Amino acid sequence: MQATNFPMPDLLPALPEIVVLVMACVVLLVEVYSKSRAAGYVLTLLTLLAAAGVTTFTAGPDTAYTFSGMFVDDAMADLLKLMTYLAGIAAVIYSRQYLADRDMFRGEYFALLLFAVLGMMVMISASHFLTLYLGLELLSLALYAMVALQRDSATAVEAAMKYFVLGALASGLLLYGMSMLYGLTGTLELAKMAEALNAGVKSELVLAFGLVFLVAGLGFKLGAAPFHMWVPDVYHGAPTAVTLFIGSAPKLAAFAFAIRLLVDGLQPAHGDWQQMLAVMAVLSLAIGNLAAIMQTNIKRMLAYSTISHMGFLLLGVLTGTFAGYSSALFYVVTYVIMSLGAFGMVLHLSRAGFEAENLDDYRGLNARHPWLAGVMGILMLSMAGLPPFVGFYAKLTILQALVGSGWLWLAVLAVLFSLIGAYYYLRVVKLMYFDTPHAEAMAPAPAGDARLLLSINGLAVLVLGILPQPLMALCAYAMQASLQ
Repeated sequence: MQATNFPMPDLLPALPEIVVLVMACVVLLVEVYSKSRAAGYVLTLLTLLAAAGVTTFTAGPDTAYTFSGMFVDDAMADLLKLMTYLAGIAAVIYSRQYLADRDMFRGEYFALLLFAVLGMMVMISASHFLTLYLGLELLSLALYAMVALQRDSATAVEAAMKYFVLGALASGLLLYGMSMLYGLTGTLELAKMAEALNAGVKSELVLAFGLVFLVAGLGFKLGAAPFHMWVPDVYHGAPTAVTLFIGSAPKLAAFAFAIRLLVDGLQPAHGDWQQMLAVMAVLSLAIGNLAAIMQTNIKRMLAYSTISHMGFLLLGVLTGTFAGYSSALFYVVTYVIMSLGAFGMVLHLSRAGFEAENLDDYRGLNARHPWLAGVMGILMLSMAGLPPFVGFYAKLTILQALVGSGWLWLAVLAVLFSLIGAYYYLRVVKLMYFDTPHAEAMAPAPAGDARLLLSINGLAVLVLGILPQPLMALCAYAMQASLQ
């Protein structure tokens, strides 16, 4: 009997993932054997910084494949991974005081965060259906546990249960769609699937049904309507430290999921999935912006805001052009920066026994904390898409790509819903600057690393709005290199 030799895969493209996996296990062990609560915090920050260094060191203009073509390392993957590390570092720093005040400053949070980051990294570099699904489930399982981390909170446990049930349903839809496309094309590798679709398929009906299931699962992971049911309840019910993480970094992985799936693997079926994305985008813009107006809880308001932002993201992807893809990448990067700052402010103003999550809690913030009110004002105006902040250019590039590809009516709809959406962002600014604070106003927020990071975050939104060209060029380069 002849022995078969298993070829050793090239581990260099996957070195950042190996670093994060090893250190996540180390953080778990340190939690068991160390009495220091700060050890997990420090190790998590060092892990994310080390992963960023390794990713930068191994980055290059060429696209590298490993694990029999199941894993790809390209410029888009490098950029999205670096942004994922940045979001993870910000989440850890913003959350430190919040977690300590609620007796949640433990190794479990940091280990789960690292495993979630690892899942996102695998999704970002996936070039095969199995790798995509593996990364997605690793991310999802870690997030379910993070939402339920505050075990004595009935709201958090209920949110985790809703997230788990709907997430399992979405995973089933994805698997069903993948199985149909596998039966149709005979492969799970995205590049080979594109070749098979270009050569023609036996049944257009099976292809259409497979795409419906895949796009539905993708819509759930993005939080786009009509698959948005979980977003407001999970954002509201989860501890704010977890909400900050869920509302930022996973959007980067979901964008990569969409590009790998729809562009790398299913570009020949662009005419089919384009129509589905158009419907989801319009529904997301309508439901997100209209429902956000009625919210009195800032976490729920930002949740519906996320739905509308995902609608804008889908507008860029559905164009099917390089300009649309690069503008969507620019949009998701800027959205993550803005989202980190907005939820970071909610965390920073919360304290033991008090959650700064009602809009009334921000009344007269300028009278008590002028600098924090200024930073929050920058973030809200940027999310509304007003110049000179980076959110304006993010929306502008999407609209230019839409008009350039002939979707003028969609561009007009997007502008109209953006005008509606500006109301609830400006309401926060009005509360901070023009309303008088309650008698039981928030105590002064302590200075420290979180306030410094908030200041950097807010200023980054302003500076990137004044000088958006370098980030735009970087996104265009990353997308061009990955599509070659």
